[in-house]
Amino acid sequence: MSPALLTEGPDPGSILVVEDDADLLTVLTNTLGTICRVVRTASTLADAIRECTTHAPDIVVLDLGLPDGDGADPLRRLRGLTDVPIIVLSERAEEDDKVALLDAGADDFIIKPCGAEELLARVRGQMRRSATSIAARSWARIITDGVEIDLIAQRVVRHGEPQRLTPTEWALLRALVLHSGRALSPRQLWDLVWAREFGDFATHVRVHMTHLRRKVEPDPSMPRLIITEPGVGYRFVGPS
Repeated sequence: MSPALLTEGPDPGSILVVEDDADLLTVLTNTLGTICRVVRTASTLADAIRECTTHAPDIVVLDLGLPDGDGADPLRRLRGLTDVPIIVLSERAEEDDKVALLDAGADDFIIKPCGAEELLARVRGQMRRSATSIAARSWARIITDGVEIDLIAQRVVRHGEPQRLTPTEWALLRALVLHSGRALSPRQLWDLVWAREFGDFATHVRVHMTHLRRKVEPDPSMPRLIITEPGVGYRFVGPS
């Protein structure tokens, strides 16, 4: 039997909410305060950068329309400062917009307006994925084809160069490694990594798989660690 990823995760110790609408900020703060002891807030990109630098939150909930930054720019700026999960709040529902947000470093996004239960489920899901799975300890370190993968230390070195993975990319890599040799469909990866029913699973898996391969494959143009099984999904090929 393949080892399973954790299905329960800790609530965050601190959350940073970045939103310039005062009324919505109050609602978000009160909602997230039911599962988090410390909820910090910022209404501008400058404040968000200061909070990330000073207080190192466990997770960031980010609105894209800020007075001093709009679109994907605030997301890129924050992703450059922190590896913690970032959930984007957006009114943009088109697939191209979703792909752009994932490319810019979002781990998840919520289309506004959203319900309190969905928000809490997304936050808990990201915390679960950012925690190191106990099952992953049996795969402490893998060295193959010039790539070193250490799931416990959360370290990937490719051709001597350390690679920086986002929490979602780590969760995706863990799911593939822990089911090494078995092809997982996009839907199965969605269930293992994102663990929720709603959402565009095909887009999420495709975009994050592309990013992951760029960081772990010896030659991303010719994948040989994460193999595509036509009509099925993706399979991790571990060392012999």
